[in-house]
Amino acid sequence: MPDAHPRRRFALPLSRFPQLPPLLDVLLAVGYTTMAVLIGREEHAEWLSLDATGYLLTGLANLPVAFRRRFPVGVVIVCGLSWLTFIALGYFPALNAYGSLVALYTVTAERPRWMGFTSAVALAGVWVYSGVRTPDSSMATVMVMAVVIFMAVWKFGDNARKLSLRNAELAAVTERLHREQADRARRAVADERMRIAGELHDIVAHHMSVIAVQAGTAGYVFDSQPETARSALAVIAGAAREGNEELRRILSLLRAPTGNAVEPPQEAAPGVELVERLADRMRAAGVLTEVEVLGPRRSLPAGLDLCAYRVIQESLTNVLKHAGEAKATVTLDFRGEAFRATVADDGSGAAREDGDADGGHGLIGMRERARLYGGSLQAGPRPGGGFEVTLTLPVPQGTTA
Repeated sequence: MPDAHPRRRFALPLSRFPQLPPLLDVLLAVGYTTMAVLIGREEHAEWLSLDATGYLLTGLANLPVAFRRRFPVGVVIVCGLSWLTFIALGYFPALNAYGSLVALYTVTAERPRWMGFTSAVALAGVWVYSGVRTPDSSMATVMVMAVVIFMAVWKFGDNARKLSLRNAELAAVTERLHREQADRARRAVADERMRIAGELHDIVAHHMSVIAVQAGTAGYVFDSQPETARSALAVIAGAAREGNEELRRILSLLRAPTGNAVEPPQEAAPGVELVERLADRMRAAGVLTEVEVLGPRRSLPAGLDLCAYRVIQESLTNVLKHAGEAKATVTLDFRGEAFRATVADDGSGAAREDGDADGGHGLIGMRERARLYGGSLQAGPRPGGGFEVTLTLPVPQGTTA
């Protein structure tokens, strides 16, 4: 029959005990004490034999070493004073030097430099005092041994302290580098999102503007001019199809490859070679648009090519939205070391949201694109009426003509 009151196992939580010293330090303390006791029990005619006081002082001079990492200064004081008292009472002086040496090393390694040096000088004085108490001892030898032994221990401890400080600094630098890398990764993600957002803005704004204009035209002439309406619908279909293709290309950048699936080949990003297509679409939308090429055409780096195309596209979209009845001219200048693209119109429409040189997100986005590739963009009203946008991009040496 099961016990109605099951027995509770007695468990004493370890957190109620103070932190125990490391096992190595305990073994060192016990080992030094045992060695001192064994040597002290041997016959030393000129020294007192170990008695209860001698055993007590031997324990006080060595056993505190077990707590040297938690209380280094207190341990070196207790060990040193116990050793000094042991010598003063007439016991064998060399018995209890071991604990003081270990305590000195710990103070030097884990406390400020002056504490370690002061402890070394004090313990060296105890060593010299043991030489004074020893008959027929050579004081020169005692002095040299005091300097060599205690200064050597101090130097080893000081080197350990420096190494610990360097490790702490290295850990701090490593942590700072990890934070900086994480910040750079976050900034890279934010920049990429802004770039994709700009691409989406350009694609949607241009194609939707064309679709809106053509849809209005088709609705207005649907009954009176069926051919014009059908032409407008064809332009709408073409703009929608091209916009869909560009959106698919941009959104594919957000997909991460999974497994071993083979990614379909991506279409090349549009460039200035497609400006004629933009002009055709503008003409179909009712804006007479001409394209003028100065100098021999040459291929541009992919980034610069896309930047130029997007700026021209955005500028023509602004003409379509804000210039009213206007004529637009796109000039592609391949001469010289820089590529220049100019979009000018002679419209007299109302204030342009994207045409204000000091405001409007369209111009801000275009300027950011130009700055990204080391170029510049100027935009403003023309003296004879209308508006003009000029993009200048430096072309790296070695581009093919």
